[in-house]
Amino acid sequence: MIDQFQRTELLFGKEAITAFASSRVTVMGLGGVGSYAAEGLARSGIGFLRIVDFDTVSLTNINRQLPALHSTVGMEKTTVMAQRLLDINPQIQLDVQHSFFAQDTQDALLADIDFVVDAIDSLGPKAALMEACYRRKIPIITIFGAASRFDPSKIQLADIAKTHTCPLARKIRKYLHRRGIFSGIPVLYSIEEPIPQFDHDMGSAQEWEGGRGRKRGTLGSVVYMPAIMGMWACSYVLRKLANHAES
Repeated sequence: MIDQFQRTELLFGKEAITAFASSRVTVMGLGGVGSYAAEGLARSGIGFLRIVDFDTVSLTNINRQLPALHSTVGMEKTTVMAQRLLDINPQIQLDVQHSFFAQDTQDALLADIDFVVDAIDSLGPKAALMEACYRRKIPIITIFGAASRFDPSKIQLADIAKTHTCPLARKIRKYLHRRGIFSGIPVLYSIEEPIPQFDHDMGSAQEWEGGRGRKRGTLGSVVYMPAIMGMWACSYVLRKLANHAES
């Protein structure tokens, strides 16, 4: 019988497709990276997705984010993506959270989950999410900065302990070291030096707090960098779930 996942099954096998359908994945952040990761997972047959974002679509999102269209400016990203994902797979179970990862929300956002895609772009909440998943032994793939870079060939997958060049990775490593975490978290990051735009202190208190409606410098970006990173994160989740099914 032909169905929409037939070609995915031909590649991964029936056991993997069954594993995808029974898996529960959270995508934290629905910007350029997270929106592509969420769509890739939905198109691949993941049975349950929890999508989390506090933001609304703005005009400047249109150059790189899937939910961003002229017709959706001002709408919640979670609402736009939920409609899109259900149109891709009407059978998918969605838990739509117009929320923000913080101390008071983390238990609910991480409850009953098999895998987390970390596409958060605020320093403090990102570090907290990585630590929370590490402590709870929830598999996670974290994606670092896609902005201020041109070259997709410089994107790499590595353990957090082996990252270099990326300013965000350096700050996160220092945070995790203070918390007694030195390795064991896979990350996607770029070894390309970010283009100099302004003196942006990624370690400021405001960035660590990551408050709703935060103000920060605007970084240059282009569609293909976050899209590639998001789809790479999707591929990482699928391959891990497929390997687990085989074993």
